[in-house]
Amino acid sequence: MRTSSLWFVAALLLLLSAVAAAADVTGKWKAEFTTPDGTARVNTFTFKVDGGKLTGTVAGTQDETPIQNGKINGDELSFTAERPFGSFKYDGKIVGSEIRFKVTFNEQSYEITAKRLEK
Repeated sequence: MRTSSLWFVAALLLLLSAVAAAADVTGKWKAEFTTPDGTARVNTFTFKVDGGKLTGTVAGTQDETPIQNGKINGDELSFTAERPFGSFKYDGKIVGSEIRFKVTFNEQSYEITAKRLEK
């Protein structure tokens, strides 16, 4: 019985340390990029982290939409956003002071890089 309790505590500590190790992306980030069709765009991301949950918004020149299904684990984050012109999926990796995203939209994907504006 004592051994199983120790294993449970060890597993719980490991889980908590993984959540605590999530990078702090809270704040505003800006990405300037060109879409696959050649259109220049700017998106501003506002993030808030609570444990492994990521919330916030994605703003373009014509809209601001809430982040949905947001998750963060270590240096990786993912979320979706229902923009006026369709559903977007964002998979990102935090590298220094940047987030490198793979964005998927209408079975196409492209990469963008967001840089921190403010915390």
